[in-house]
Amino acid sequence: MAKKCECKKGAPQWMTTYGDMVTLLLTFFVAMISMATISPGKFQQVAAGIRLAFGGTPPSVLMGGRSIVKKPLISAEKGMYEELLKLVADPKYKGKITVQERKEGTLITLKDMVFFESGSAKLTKDAKEILARVGAIIIEHTLNTLEIYGYTNDVPLPPNSIYASNWHLGAARAASVARFFAYELKRVREVEKLAEIRAGRFDIDMYYDPDRFVPIGVGDKAILKEKKVLDQWRDAQLSIINEKFKRGELSKTQWQVERRKIEEKYANDLRQLRDKYRRIDILIKKETM
Repeated sequence: MAKKCECKKGAPQWMTTYGDMVTLLLTFFVAMISMATISPGKFQQVAAGIRLAFGGTPPSVLMGGRSIVKKPLISAEKGMYEELLKLVADPKYKGKITVQERKEGTLITLKDMVFFESGSAKLTKDAKEILARVGAIIIEHTLNTLEIYGYTNDVPLPPNSIYASNWHLGAARAASVARFFAYELKRVREVEKLAEIRAGRFDIDMYYDPDRFVPIGVGDKAILKEKKVLDQWRDAQLSIINEKFKRGELSKTQWQVERRKIEEKYANDLRQLRDKYRRIDILIKKETM
């Protein structure tokens, strides 16, 4: 009678290797799918986390490390902050650049300049100059999304304008800045950093990816909110002196003098308000996982 073969209990040894291979393949394809939809900022957070897990220190954005962390983008550290400070201190741009840290990210405001031709979204020469200086810093020190806000004043557009409203014009102005960054500034930086690009030390397509730039049209919505408060102040002041005149507390001459003072103050405040919205806002968005 033939002797039965005694097989070892459990799965064959080759199944262990096969199972490991299938698990690794699954992990690989999951990673590939995730990377296909991940934003550059989130990818950098993952990279920084892995580096930290292996005992390193995540590189700081402001130290030129081009990484994303959940701490403020603007601090007392070097890197982007230092470069921006140099630009802010430049006598040529004195009072024209402000930097604020907000909950949403870092807000760069360019102001007190003629950035666009009247009623147009065409950037002026001076606007392109300051945008090139600021853009080279904030674009090449981060991979964060950059939101660009386009403003107009409260003056209605002429009947022959190609824009249906100031809202449309504001959106076009924001888009002009985004296009300037993504294409015009990119061409300039390609020439200036040609050696680094050829050596593989600088990936210009990654930093100047058009998907990073998000134009947002504000138009006259912001200024009209403030102008409404200013109009209410003027109407209230005029109402007060009109009542005083009716009650005989002011002579006609006094009433005219007071009215002129109110109108002059209103005109001056309105002029300052319009100057305030000669601006371009760029928000470096904080990336969250």
